Amino acid sequence: MEAVNPGKERIPRDPETCDIPFYVSEFVEKEVGNDYDSLSKLGRLIEKLSENKVKLEGQVLTVSSEVPKKMQKALQNAENSKKSLNQLLKDERLLHDSINNHLLMSKPWMENLGVLISQIKEVERHLAYLKWISQIEELSDNIQQYLMTNNVPEAATTLASMAELDIKLQESSCSHLLTFFRSTVQFWHKILKDKLSSDFEETLVHLHWPFVGPAQSQPFGLATSPASAQEAYDNLETLFSQLLKLQTSDELLTKPKELPEKYTLPPSPPVILPIQIMLAPLQKRFKYHFSGNRQTNVLSKPEWYLTQVLMWIGNHAKFLEDKIQPILDKAGFPVNAQLEFSRALVILILEKLAADIPCLLYDDNLFCHLVDEVLLFERELHTAHGYLSSFPNCMHILSEETCFQRWLTVERKFALQKMDSMLSSETAWISQYKDITDVDEMKVPDCAETFMTLLLVITDRYKNLPTAARKLQFLELQKDLVDDFRIRLTQVMKEESRAPLAFRYCAILNAVNYIATVLADWADNVFFLQLQQAALEVCADSSALSKLQLGQLASMETSVFDDMINLLERLKHDMLTRQEDHVFREVKDAAKMYKKERWLSLPSQSEQAVMSLSSSACPLLLTLRDRLLQLEQQLCYSLFKVFWQMLAEKVDLFIYQEIILANHFNEGGAAQLQFDMTRNLFPLFSHYCKRPENYFKHIKEACIVLNLNIGSALLLKDVLQSATENRLGTVLNSNQPTAVAALNELGIYKLAQQDVEILLNLRTNWPNTGK
Repeated sequence: MEAVNPGKERIPRDPETCDIPFYVSEFVEKEVGNDYDSLSKLGRLIEKLSENKVKLEGQVLTVSSEVPKKMQKALQNAENSKKSLNQLLKDERLLHDSINNHLLMSKPWMENLGVLISQIKEVERHLAYLKWISQIEELSDNIQQYLMTNNVPEAATTLASMAELDIKLQESSCSHLLTFFRSTVQFWHKILKDKLSSDFEETLVHLHWPFVGPAQSQPFGLATSPASAQEAYDNLETLFSQLLKLQTSDELLTKPKELPEKYTLPPSPPVILPIQIMLAPLQKRFKYHFSGNRQTNVLSKPEWYLTQVLMWIGNHAKFLEDKIQPILDKAGFPVNAQLEFSRALVILILEKLAADIPCLLYDDNLFCHLVDEVLLFERELHTAHGYLSSFPNCMHILSEETCFQRWLTVERKFALQKMDSMLSSETAWISQYKDITDVDEMKVPDCAETFMTLLLVITDRYKNLPTAARKLQFLELQKDLVDDFRIRLTQVMKEESRAPLAFRYCAILNAVNYIATVLADWADNVFFLQLQQAALEVCADSSALSKLQLGQLASMETSVFDDMINLLERLKHDMLTRQEDHVFREVKDAAKMYKKERWLSLPSQSEQAVMSLSSSACPLLLTLRDRLLQLEQQLCYSLFKVFWQMLAEKVDLFIYQEIILANHFNEGGAAQLQFDMTRNLFPLFSHYCKRPENYFKHIKEACIVLNLNIGSALLLKDVLQSATENRLGTVLNSNQPTAVAALNELGIYKLAQQDVEILLNLRTNWPNTGK
């Protein structure tokens, strides 16, 4: 039994899931256990259990009395809800039946009412239709009355109102109404236009319009008397203003003549009606002289009609500005009279070009002449007469695909011919400004300058093209021409490479440098920066470039000419290197005797009255001097600067390695070397820089080491030796100055410590210390 086995683990039991006797025995076991002394607790335990029993009985009584009440209330609520729902269902059935009965009764009424509503709507449409007709007839009657009373201004105003109503009706599906409206507008527009045009043309005749003679001889506005002149101007203003009121109806009825879509002209509004009438006599003259079999209509003379139009624009500019522009401003028309007049005349030119170009497209000379004249016309039109680039112009005609490709072909052909002639010219490699020092700083040969002028002219010819895509095609042509010219220069250079110091070789080098310099300058020009941006957009759309290249273009790290500049720079470097190698070989040959100088046995400075240049150094220095003078005269400043610095660097290493390190020096030899270098070699380069010794650092510092007095040399040798021992870890002396500090104190910065130790060992004038 569990009671006699106190060591056994007791598992608590839930009184609700076990039998009562078992629960009681468990409870007694827990409260009393095997301790018989705790039996005294039984009284208190029984008392506590009795209290719990009383409480539980009270709770049971309370619950048993409240639960029936709650249940009764819930049942009552459910019953009430059921009754309400039944009532609602009953009401719904009644309402449903009532609605159905009402719908059945009202159905005939609704059918009749629908018919009536449709009839009302139809009547309303008819009424609106009649109102529009009435309005049209009313406006038409008003115009007729105004004309009968000769009140033309009011008639024109009424016609403008009628035209505006016509515009509002365009979305209507009433085709007959639209036709009636349009025919009415057309009827009155023709009457008013004919009347006003006739009066306007008569007034223009009184003012001697058009002015076909020189501008300064025009008697415009001059009539028989000042009074009649003023009357003519008043009539001009009145009629011009009335014609402006017909502009809306004229645009509705008159479809402007347009060129084919292949010319991609920008959209532009029709020319205002009074300007059209003013242009009519000029248009007749133009078509009379420049169409058909007239002697003035010659394909080879496009300048005739281009010049004629420019003259007409110039002759009428003052009249348009003084007399017509104030009328437009007063009427509130945002139109510039001169530009409107010019735009209308330019349209004549465009039509003429569109007709003539197919006839001369495959005659290179005629086509090229036409392009030249058109470009001159465009320049004059924009600069002298303020024509806007947003208006249709001749460049749109030249940009048409067939014409444009032909233009590119002809441009390339004539450019290549020009390149052939400029390179074969007797003066190809001679500078035009050779006798003018200030101008001839870059020593540019004539062929290079002519070539860059050719590129500049090509840029001027295509920079006003309407689209960036066309400009980029011309840019590619320019880059091709640069590359072609570079190849030609390379071919000529190879022919001259046996004499790299000759005049022609230097002229080629100057040409390469000049072209690269100009292209680099052009790369920062706003026009080419805009082309670079356009090229970036094209490449981004076509994925023609890598992300890195696109990033470089976008950040302006590169330019449109970078490829050409890099090739030219490479050619320039190769040519300079060839020149430098040639001169350096001559220097080495001239230095053979100097290398064999007996530096070990030369007399000391104290044994000589005056120090003089070593005789064996003369060929070396003369060669250097002659070549420097020759190339200074033949190369431009920037190229010569690079050349002499490259040569100085090589001579510095050559003398240091082949002469200084290859010999031993006594005191006299070291002094003689220093005299030859500092008093003779370095001054050769003093014409080109203030401190030439900075370009011969190996020689300069080697002379310092070789010419140290004995004490300083011994001290330096000791410092260098100590530094070496410190580096190897054999000696540690913090008070000893560092080798670098000691060398810097003597002015030695280029040579390393090991180099200085070698130079010290080349000295022979050490004291005998017995070591």
